[in-house]
Amino acid sequence: MASTIPDPQPGTGTARETPPPQPPSDRAGRVEAHGIDHIPDHERHGRPRQLFSVWAAANVNYLSLVTGGALILMGLTLWQALAVIVTGNLFWLLTGLLSISGPAAGAPSEVITRAMYGVRGNRVNNAVVGWLISVCYFALNLAAAATAAFALVEMAGITANTGVKVAVVMVVAALTLAIGVYGHAMIMKLYLPITLALTAAFAVVAVGVFQHTDFSYVPAEPLTGTDLWAVLAAGVTLIASAPLSYTTSADFSRYLPRTAPARSVVGWTFLGGFLPGAAVCSLGALAATVVDMTDPQAGLRQLLPDWFGPLLLLALVLGTIAINALTAYSAGLALQAVGIRIRRSLSVLADGTAAVALTLYGLLASDFLDTVSNVLQLTVVLLGPALAVYATDIVLRRNRYDGPALMDETPGGPFWYTAGVNPAGALALAGGVTVSALCVNTLYTGPIARALGGVDLALPVGLVTAALLYTLLTRGKWRAPTA
Repeated sequence: MASTIPDPQPGTGTARETPPPQPPSDRAGRVEAHGIDHIPDHERHGRPRQLFSVWAAANVNYLSLVTGGALILMGLTLWQALAVIVTGNLFWLLTGLLSISGPAAGAPSEVITRAMYGVRGNRVNNAVVGWLISVCYFALNLAAAATAAFALVEMAGITANTGVKVAVVMVVAALTLAIGVYGHAMIMKLYLPITLALTAAFAVVAVGVFQHTDFSYVPAEPLTGTDLWAVLAAGVTLIASAPLSYTTSADFSRYLPRTAPARSVVGWTFLGGFLPGAAVCSLGALAATVVDMTDPQAGLRQLLPDWFGPLLLLALVLGTIAINALTAYSAGLALQAVGIRIRRSLSVLADGTAAVALTLYGLLASDFLDTVSNVLQLTVVLLGPALAVYATDIVLRRNRYDGPALMDETPGGPFWYTAGVNPAGALALAGGVTVSALCVNTLYTGPIARALGGVDLALPVGLVTAALLYTLLTRGKWRAPTA
């Protein structure tokens, strides 16, 4: 039995001879009933192209502007920064690959990973890679939205003192959590208009930025040699942290019919993440050639007409709410997958409470830009190997997952393995994380990074190590079942 309690739905107790075109469990006006339980075939609906707006709305956001501008602040030339942005955003292909497991299993990523780690091992995986990191990202994005909202409040003539800041954070969090609580159908309904609104707003931003950009920008002291490679590697890691954070992409594709073409699921997910991710990050980098992007809001307002200032801030808040609603939704599923029997809607609220506390600390007690850079780079140590194990499992199984079998948590179940743990997945993840940690250069410098003069290879080394280990172990003594 899955560790979940369905949310009550009014009017769903009456039996129906024929399933409705759009099932009551997945309507935008109702709290989603399903949590981590299996979605039966008769409740599957939608088309892969709907995934584009889900990921597009989530990637037109303030944090992307911040990370794009940070590349210039790190000492790169404009064209080096743009190359890093394109390279980092190519990791959306892996996010797209993970998303094809959703229609195949009719289950969220938090359950599908039982195939890699075992029932008990997956609870630990979800507690750390799923829940904890999701809450950290929720807090970072909430802080980003709040800083834009603070400026909006100041424009209205209200002093953003500590009390006002706390109130603003609570309001933005409440709007975000409302979407997460209502769930999948609400996300699918809202994100197309959100994408269109944000595209219109950022088109205005693009015009203003392009008019002022210094396309020949080179820093006063250009980076060379090892220093350049170190910054390039750190930059790719910083940008790639966005797609790598969505090891839960099957959460948003699991309602698609089992027959949904895998190529379309990958393609629409990739385009929805890559196009706006690359575009908005690039706007941050372009703007940083002429204004100080340590304060992105103030910097961008110098390049835009005065009347657009409030609209820009509203767009930044809206975009961040969109990305955070996805994070809150997945964090709620992760909390269920840890083994806590709680309704999905309540788990989302619990995650939001933890994230609000982290946000208030981040805003009131630390430097926001440094916090963003360090946390995003450090989480790759965990997220890179976790994504590699997941992607490798999909390839080895040829995306064949038995959704009902994944729900079986009993010792005799197909994914119990050894005492509830799949040694192959556990060792591959541990090995990838260990080697990645030796290569990191952010909050601390690992011995390999130190030997390389500060070049951080945590991302590629962690990905390759975890994938190779998992492949060797599943083809050897601990062969993964082909469910």
